[in-house]
Amino acid sequence: MMNIALRPTLFLFLLLSLFLLCSAQSSCSTYTFSGNRVFTSCNDLPVLNSFLHWNYEQSSQRIDVAYRHTGTTTSRWFAWAINPTSTGMAGSQAFVAYRRNDGKVMAYTSPITSYGTQLQQENLSFPVYNISAQFTDNETVIFATLKLPGNTTSLNQVWQEGPLLDNKPGPHSFSGDNLRSMGTLNFSSGQTIMRRGRDSREVLKIVHGVVNAVTWGTMMPMGAMIARYMKVFQSADPLWFYLHVSCQISAYIIGVGGWVSGLVLGSKSPGIQYSAHRYIGIVLFCLGMLQAFALKLRPKKDHRYRFLWNIYHHVCGYSTIVLSIVNVFKGLETLGAGQKWKFAYAGVIATLGAIALGLECITWYIVRRRRAKCSDESLNNTKVAKGVERFMSNSEKV
Repeated sequence: MMNIALRPTLFLFLLLSLFLLCSAQSSCSTYTFSGNRVFTSCNDLPVLNSFLHWNYEQSSQRIDVAYRHTGTTTSRWFAWAINPTSTGMAGSQAFVAYRRNDGKVMAYTSPITSYGTQLQQENLSFPVYNISAQFTDNETVIFATLKLPGNTTSLNQVWQEGPLLDNKPGPHSFSGDNLRSMGTLNFSSGQTIMRRGRDSREVLKIVHGVVNAVTWGTMMPMGAMIARYMKVFQSADPLWFYLHVSCQISAYIIGVGGWVSGLVLGSKSPGIQYSAHRYIGIVLFCLGMLQAFALKLRPKKDHRYRFLWNIYHHVCGYSTIVLSIVNVFKGLETLGAGQKWKFAYAGVIATLGAIALGLECITWYIVRRRRAKCSDESLNNTKVAKGVERFMSNSEKV
């Protein structure tokens, strides 16, 4: 009985031991470098499977750095940088490494002046005494010796990875861990402070996505549904018209704000372009303007050009709805939103589609019944007219 009671405890102890063993193996402090390289300080960087090792010489402000990235492939580039002037990517002084298709290892420095950088090889704003890299066992290590700029030991650091395109560094992802790979490091104390919260650019991206998804991607289809299905009910005239116009104008005015936020994001990210998303957004803005003119130019129901106006209004309207939905999905992909956000918006559109299908059946039934009733009334009126005509004819004969 005692042995049976001890089994769960032993099992938990084994699990805890395995956990601690795995943690110790993944910690930077237990790592051994080849070539008798020894580093007295290290940090487990929180994202992108990265570690930083260094030796700091206070008298000369020199540091020997080893940036390690595990789980690597030969088709990607890797970089570690310090930013003496800001907390983000722009202004960073980077150490870059990758292995070309011919096996040659590239390790060099690159100052980053904008988000559209191509990581060209140039000198940094502070002395760099040597730089090298090695690729072994799915692991990349960048070694460098440099002098800390500005006589300070606390600096902003950035680390990153991205794909290789034709043996040259391509743009890295702008979502997930690639946006969280930055923080502040004190080379003297070893204290690391990760950047918390979101900068103005990230906040603007979220605002841009939410506003456009709600206005162009949701309110526009709802406004069209109001016009299509409410006007079937004679008691809802002219209420359906005012609701339709109010919904579409509100969506357009607020949506223009989302469109402008996209232009601002583009100006803050030189060199980064999402052409399809951008061009569809411009087309939507133009279609919205055409619909605004349509309201101003709307002729009366009995006007001879009303038929042409209806064609123009419906083509612009339904084109706007289709392109809006497509562009919301493209925007979510651009923002790097998780699958849950795509599924959430798809659920919203599916719900609106199901409601529209139900209303389509109901209104089709109502219209068909109304036409049948009108046809019966017309037939009765015809019979009455013929009866009166027959009666008048008989009266004349008499």
